[in-house]
Amino acid sequence: MSENPSISWYNDFLGVAYRYFDIRMNVVLMFNESKPTRDLWYETMHWWNDHTIKIRFIETGDDYWFVMGADSRRPDTNKYFYKILEKSANYERFKKGHQGSAYMRFGIYSRKTVDEVKNDALCDCGHRKDDHDVDSHSCLYEVCDCTNFDTFQLNILKKKKVVTNIKFLSEDDVKDDALAWNCLNRNKYSKND
Repeated sequence: MSENPSISWYNDFLGVAYRYFDIRMNVVLMFNESKPTRDLWYETMHWWNDHTIKIRFIETGDDYWFVMGADSRRPDTNKYFYKILEKSANYERFKKGHQGSAYMRFGIYSRKTVDEVKNDALCDCGHRKDDHDVDSHSCLYEVCDCTNFDTFQLNILKKKKVVTNIKFLSEDDVKDDALAWNCLNRNKYSKND
C-alpha cells in the first residue's frame, strides 16, 4: 500500500483528553484558542460522515500515535489528525473501557491561577485552593513541594461526532491498516534526517 499524497496531516493541537461519564466515552482533542478551534471544527469535522471516522492508537514503547481521519463531504478542506503522546492511566482506562465507540469532540485547554478559580478547585499538586497560603500561594501541606497554585480547565465544546471504528495497533500492524500506514509513512518513515 502506498502513501496517499492528497491527505493533509494536522498535528497543531495540544494533545488528547479522555472523558468517561457520558453514554459513550469521549475523545477530546485539546486546543488553546477558541476561535481557531471552532473554525477548524466547521472547516473539517462538521463535514465528516460519522460512519467513516476512524481512530487508530498505534503503540510504540511508552508512547502512542493518535491518528484520526474520515471521508468528508468537503474533500478540499479535509484534514487528518495525528499526535505522538505518552501512554497514561487515562489512555489505558479508555483502551479498556471504550466498548467499540466514543464521542469525538474538541476542547479548549487553559491554565488557571489562584485568582481565577473557586476555593474548591484543585491545584496540580492535588490540594484545594484553600489549602494554599493566601499571600504566597504555596501549599500548606508539609509533605507537598508545591510553591505556587496552578491548575487547568478544559472546556469541552458541545459539538460531537460518533466514532465506531476504533483500533489499537502495534507498530508492526500498521502495514495492514490504510489510515495508520499513511500517517506513519508520511510522518515517521519518510522523514529526511
